[in-house]
Amino acid sequence: MDTVTRMLDDARGALAGAPKEGLGEERTSRWRGHRIVRVGEAWHLGVLLLTDEHALATAEVVRAADPGRRGYTAESARDRAERRALALKGGFAAGEVAHVGWSVIDVAAVDAGGASGPLAMIEGVPSVRWSTAGGFMPLEGYLRERIELLRG
Repeated sequence: MDTVTRMLDDARGALAGAPKEGLGEERTSRWRGHRIVRVGEAWHLGVLLLTDEHALATAEVVRAADPGRRGYTAESARDRAERRALALKGGFAAGEVAHVGWSVIDVAAVDAGGASGPLAMIEGVPSVRWSTAGGFMPLEGYLRERIELLRG
């Protein structure tokens, strides 16, 4: 039986040398204020972030940028600009991607037949829910496709 652990280890090997993106966390201090700081890096594989040690579920993706001085037609646009500025303030370079709000996936629980984050064991097949509205698909094919896209 294939295990998620083996599939993710194989994926790490296939991704060696491929570009990684930054992992960020929100921090607040009296001296530096509110910001998004770098806490690591990972390969971005759709709904998964893969580090050298962990599998993570993606959440918010922010591209660091100066918010500039613009008028906003929507409050949501202003909020996105503020989030981009927080990443820039926290040390991400302009244009660099920061993944924020990610969560660690319990791979052992999935290998034991359960579920964690977007991963689940479905009738003995390691599977991934590729979107919140979508169903599950086999993890092996999903990883193969995402690795090809990242390396391509």
